[in-house]
Amino acid sequence: MTKVRYIGLDVHKDSISIATADEGRAAAQGYGAIVNDTAILMKTLEILTPEDGRLVVCYEAGPTGYGLHRRLTEAGIECLVVAPSLVPTKAGVHIKTDRRDAKQLAHYLRSGDLTPIYVPDTAVEALRDLERARDDAKKAERTARHQLDKFLLRHDRRWETGKTKWTVRHMQWIHTQKFDHQAQRCVLSDYIKTVEDATVRVKQLEKDIEQAVQQSALAPLITALQAFRGIALVTATVIAAEIGDLRRFRTASEFMSYIGLVPSEESSGQRRRQGRITRAGNGHLRRILVEAAWHYRHLPNMSKEIRRRNQPVAEGVRAIAWNAQKRLNRRMQHLLHRGKHKNKATIAVARELAGFIWAVGQESELLAS
Repeated sequence: MTKVRYIGLDVHKDSISIATADEGRAAAQGYGAIVNDTAILMKTLEILTPEDGRLVVCYEAGPTGYGLHRRLTEAGIECLVVAPSLVPTKAGVHIKTDRRDAKQLAHYLRSGDLTPIYVPDTAVEALRDLERARDDAKKAERTARHQLDKFLLRHDRRWETGKTKWTVRHMQWIHTQKFDHQAQRCVLSDYIKTVEDATVRVKQLEKDIEQAVQQSALAPLITALQAFRGIALVTATVIAAEIGDLRRFRTASEFMSYIGLVPSEESSGQRRRQGRITRAGNGHLRRILVEAAWHYRHLPNMSKEIRRRNQPVAEGVRAIAWNAQKRLNRRMQHLLHRGKHKNKATIAVARELAGFIWAVGQESELLAS
């Protein structure tokens, strides 16, 4: 019978702490720490491999990425990347070291109590890096705009010509502002340049996303997702790149749970209490879906833009997207009329939107017209 040795790796930028756990009930043992170097790790794992046996290795997802997982997998070593937030902890233990963390990983890997995460292939990860870079650029743009806006407000410069800021007219108005002191004129010039540079960066990254999608294996899914209201190119790319293959979720509820949109629960005996959403899993994806859900407060409507996005999509996907418009708008209005806060209503709609997205992802034949 093949022996299995379980290996826990506590991975840092410069070092890796290693612990082992053999089959049975014996406590996990710390092996030691090594330099974070693939060649040295491979030699160490070769030493730790039992005769006529194999290794199962795990480490927590973190800033070091998936490179280690890919190198171990290529070498024929089974490797899991686990969710740090779902690693069990012992109550009352207040000592945390790299050695203890590695032993804990090895122990719970052997007991089957760790939750592995989805590791995307290199192409999907590259698209994910691009859409996250655009998200970072958008945050920088919002920060730059906020700083400029507050500078003008401090000096009682208020935009009252129109309601919408950051339009062409608004920027022209900002350029016309005059200050008596040279220092303030320098500040205004610097803030304006920062805002304009940030906007150019966002637009360039959006063009890069459009080009990258055309060459991606996820292109059919991204095209199909754009049939939904509130989901254009960038949002569809975020959803596809963050999820990868939607068919890995067996049910819509499983997908909703993955993105943390299901209610938390604390029940005991005859008492059942549900609370706020769990907010587990991919927070980046959850935020994107909530933003898309806001669009369903409007009555169902096939606008010119939505019709354009529906043209290359299969009829089955169009039907799902149209049913989503009708269902989610009714749901939104029902919750609002019951007195639910608009934010809670939007979260509920985002949860159901996730179910419609899951339905599209299950039908591969729908992704091509």
